[in-house]
Amino acid sequence: MPEMTVSPEVFLAMGREVLAKQPFSVLIGAELVALSPGRCELQVPITEAVQQQHGFVHGGVLSYAADNALTYAGGTALRVPVVTSEFKINYLRPAIGERLIARAEAVHTGKSQAVCRCDVFVLKDGVEKLCAVAQGTIAALPAATA
Repeated sequence: MPEMTVSPEVFLAMGREVLAKQPFSVLIGAELVALSPGRCELQVPITEAVQQQHGFVHGGVLSYAADNALTYAGGTALRVPVVTSEFKINYLRPAIGERLIARAEAVHTGKSQAVCRCDVFVLKDGVEKLCAVAQGTIAALPAATA
């Protein structure tokens, strides 16, 4: 089967359609800012709704951003429907600012899985600071499940 190619704008629009079908992504206002094969940038506005009691972003939201960015990177590298098989995250500093920025890339792509990494930054006063790093394995869904 010949490989289908689409413009970068159409590719990003397709990714945004997928994000719009994820109720949690919609709830927290996640935005797909950039998408290309094997790469993704996902952003989340920081509001009170995503903060924990100390005023910084809840670790679960950082994990969400990393996981979703990893899955987009792996899925676009594999070019099939995917799920996260596993991932690990290291929290480096509290996320205090205006936006989370999760940038992920596939570092190895096989036939049925991709290993990806993600850096999660917090944007405050125009400056990005690394607040978490993650790595994960993204697996192709079996044909009957997809």
